[in-house]
Amino acid sequence: MEYVKLTSENLADEHICCAISNNNDVQVASKKAWLAERLKDGLVFLKSKERGKCFIEYIPAENAWAPIEADGYMHIDCFWVSGSFKGHGYANDLLSSCISDAKDKGKLGITVISSGKKQAFLSDPKHLSYKGFKLADTAEPFFTLLYLPFDENAPVPKFKACAKMPHIDKSGFVVYYTHGCPFTAKYVPIAEEYARANGIPFASVFIDSKEKAQNAPMAWTNYAVFRNGKYISNEILNENKFARLIEKSETI
Repeated sequence: MEYVKLTSENLADEHICCAISNNNDVQVASKKAWLAERLKDGLVFLKSKERGKCFIEYIPAENAWAPIEADGYMHIDCFWVSGSFKGHGYANDLLSSCISDAKDKGKLGITVISSGKKQAFLSDPKHLSYKGFKLADTAEPFFTLLYLPFDENAPVPKFKACAKMPHIDKSGFVVYYTHGCPFTAKYVPIAEEYARANGIPFASVFIDSKEKAQNAPMAWTNYAVFRNGKYISNEILNENKFARLIEKSETI
C-alpha cells in the first residue's frame, strides 16, 4: 500500500477518504477548508493512495479541537480503516507512522478519544487497547480518553472539567458541530429542516475555533446532540435517525 500525506500543495486535488465520491461536494469543501487551517497548526492527514476509508488524522494536543489537557502529546482526531481495506495491516501502518512521527517530534505520547465499547465515529477501543493504549480519563456518558505514553513517567492526560458531565442550559434539541467531520456540512441542515417541518424546537451551534472546541460542554466536539440540556448522542442525524432519536429520547 502506498500512502499520501496531505499538504497545502496537494490538498485541493486529493480525495479525503470519507464516503463521498464527488470532490466538489459541500462536505468535501467544508472539510478541506478546515484542514487547510489545521495544517498550519501541525495537523497530519495520512491516507491510502487508493480511494477509500483508510486514513489517520492527528495534531499536537495543544491545537486539538477537543476539551482535553494533554500538553506535549500528539492527539488522534480520526483513525478509520474499513471496507476492503480491513485485514491487510493498513491500520498498523497508519498507527505506526503516527507513533514514529510523534516520537521524532519529541512528543510525550499519543491521545485519542474513544469509548468503553465501539461507538459510531469513534476509534475502536479494542484495537487501541491491543496496541498498548491505556485509560487516562472518562467523560459521561460513554467517552474515554486513551493514551499511549512513550515514557512511564509521562503525565496522564485528562478531560477538561467542562466536558466531564455534559449539560447545557437550553431547551429543545441543540446540535453542536464542527467541520472537522465533513458529514456535518450536509446533515446539520437536513436536521434543521426536519425539525422546522415537524415543529420541533431546534438550534445548531457551530464550533468555529480551537478555543471554543477546547472549552466545549462535551467530550466529542465534531457532533453532539442535546435535548432539554441533556447530552443524548454523538451520531450524525439524517431524517430517519432524527425521528428514531426523538422517539427514544422521550423516555430519557
